[in-house]
Amino acid sequence: MQSVQYALQRLNVESIVSDDANIIRNADKVIFPGVGHAAPAMNYLRERKLDELIISLKQPVLGICLGLQLMCKHSEEGDTQCLGIFDENVKLFIPPLLGEVRTGLKVPQTGWNAIFDFNSILFEGLQQDDFVYAVHSYYAALGKETVATTDYIQPYSAALQKNNFYAVQFHPEKSGTVGETILKNFITLT
Repeated sequence: MQSVQYALQRLNVESIVSDDANIIRNADKVIFPGVGHAAPAMNYLRERKLDELIISLKQPVLGICLGLQLMCKHSEEGDTQCLGIFDENVKLFIPPLLGEVRTGLKVPQTGWNAIFDFNSILFEGLQQDDFVYAVHSYYAALGKETVATTDYIQPYSAALQKNNFYAVQFHPEKSGTVGETILKNFITLT
């Protein structure tokens, strides 16, 4: 969360970290970052009734990393029912077999990855195959709400969008000028 706040400070955007329903409900924009495990994160949201609140939001909402995953229907991580905003299930990366041995691709995916086939205002001003920084073991498959693609072990959703809900699997706050552009594009949504 702090890295997202620092990125917003670099853009001269004031932000508040809160789990207070009134603050979230009245915010101009909501960023829903996440690092960690899906099951405890969803339990935290449910205990505070933030799951219901997030689904009801009308302002632009941006999920980041685990935030994207929790905005999907279900995660294999802890067999977790998620928010169901996006009609996708979140699955664990499984490196492919080469004969009877797994390939050298590591899980979690950690590092820079190209994004392509984007179709969202979030990516305005970017070039196909620009690079973003990712750290994750789980992914959302390609689907009707996919607005950017990337590839690690297989093609998957780098970003999802539905109505006022946007989500990216990578970390824009750690993705240099590409990530800065994405955050600017989100902040300027009306």
